[in-house]
Amino acid sequence: MITIPDDVLAAMRLPEGDRERILKVELAVALYQRGILPLGKARKLAGMTKWEFIEELAGRGVERHYSGEELEEDLAFAEGR
Repeated sequence: MITIPDDVLAAMRLPEGDRERILKVELAVALYQRGILPLGKARKLAGMTKWEFIEELAGRGVERHYSGEELEEDLAFAEGR
């Protein structure tokens, strides 16, 4: 659990009901972009599907880290395995 001081939360000016979701997406994108989290774990942290997260990355201009493992998964999916 991460504790964020109230004055820092207030400075963010995020809608109260959306704070946690927005912060999770921001953290997930940042950790993915730095190569700290793979796509699957980052999208899970963000609470998004794989395609939603890929669209989020694209919208922010974040390049995909496309691994051999992801290629195999995509090929298996395309072949119906």
